[in-house]
Amino acid sequence: MSDSQTSRFTPAPLDSSKRTWLIATSCAGVAGTVALATPFVSSFAPSERAKAAGASVEVDISGLQPGGKMVVEWRGKPVWIMRRTPEQMASLEKTEPELADPDSQHKGYPTPEWAQNQGRAREEHPEVLVVVGICTHLGCSPVDKLQPGPQPSLPDNWEGGFFCPCHGSTFDLAGRVFKNKPAPDNLEVPPYVYLSETKLLIGETEKA
Repeated sequence: MSDSQTSRFTPAPLDSSKRTWLIATSCAGVAGTVALATPFVSSFAPSERAKAAGASVEVDISGLQPGGKMVVEWRGKPVWIMRRTPEQMASLEKTEPELADPDSQHKGYPTPEWAQNQGRAREEHPEVLVVVGICTHLGCSPVDKLQPGPQPSLPDNWEGGFFCPCHGSTFDLAGRVFKNKPAPDNLEVPPYVYLSETKLLIGETEKA
């Protein structure tokens, strides 16, 4: 899909019941597929009124181990935070020839300039992926397919990533969509900033 086409793409708003389903599904997927997953971080979540207003969410990632993934809620959306292993980081270059937008240039879900790199992450912690866990096709919730190798519904040269069971879109470990898939864009990178080595703030791009 061309940039001109994707620029006209407007994601449908999610109603409250669908947002609840997406977050619950994402959390269940993490618990079932990632052995090192950290539980949903509710202690840092603001009140329901604050979340509806788009309040920022502070997250402690000190317990997030290599290969582990956690899910937090921001603006009613599930946000995935994953600490990728060196092997997972190395897989990103291998997948690039098969991606629809390897450099994150599409405008449907604009990627912040500071995340327009191979890992789609801030330079302080290039191994930490922070993306919204909602497929850019019709708003379904992709599931973890982190193990490389042949698997049902996946290619034999699969390097690990995420799979949307609704319509078959696949994303690499940087949330970049593969070619010839229904999803028109990479997974959204939300605004975030590191407050320290172990804490990040989702919803802001600069420290207060």
